[in-house]
Amino acid sequence: MTDPPPKAATGLRQAKRLVRENVLRERDAMPPELRAAASERIADSLARRPDFAAAGVVLLTLPYASEWDTRLLFTVARARGKTVAVPRVNLAQRMLEIYAVADLAADVAPGYRGIPEPHAGSTPVALESIDWVLVPGVAFDASGQRVGYGGGYYDRLLPMLPAAAPRIAGAFELQVLERVPSAPHDLALDAIVTETRVIVPAR
Repeated sequence: MTDPPPKAATGLRQAKRLVRENVLRERDAMPPELRAAASERIADSLARRPDFAAAGVVLLTLPYASEWDTRLLFTVARARGKTVAVPRVNLAQRMLEIYAVADLAADVAPGYRGIPEPHAGSTPVALESIDWVLVPGVAFDASGQRVGYGGGYYDRLLPMLPAAAPRIAGAFELQVLERVPSAPHDLALDAIVTETRVIVPAR
């Protein structure tokens, strides 16, 4: 018999779940035309970042449900000759495996929970080669903390990536809250880019 989780940990999970439910409800309600326009502004702002311009290998996620359209940034990255790495869920190990994607139509298919993922036979990308990371999430705050989808996949992946690789999130403005629940060990982001601003957390 295992010990029950500490009350603090249980409370943190419940707080994150509540934030997740509220923000997803609001994000899902965005009209498609507003989501498309905001996505273009987010992608343009990210593409103009010097750290993105300097990166040779970028780790991107592909859009799922009502997320902003990261395919716009994928197109820019490929046009600039960058290697684009995309995660694939290894459910047995509860880890993300990283593969190169050159063509969205040929190299990607719905995977875990319907999330677009590289085919299993795609070319692996070494974690140490990644220069720049687009970090997904549901909610963020100005201190750089994030609430993800609850699986912990990026919490396990991010410490394994090069420390010098910037961790950047793209998000709709409605996803940025005054404060999101977090634990002391949670890794903060280097910047959060929305359709209206760039948030650089104080260090």
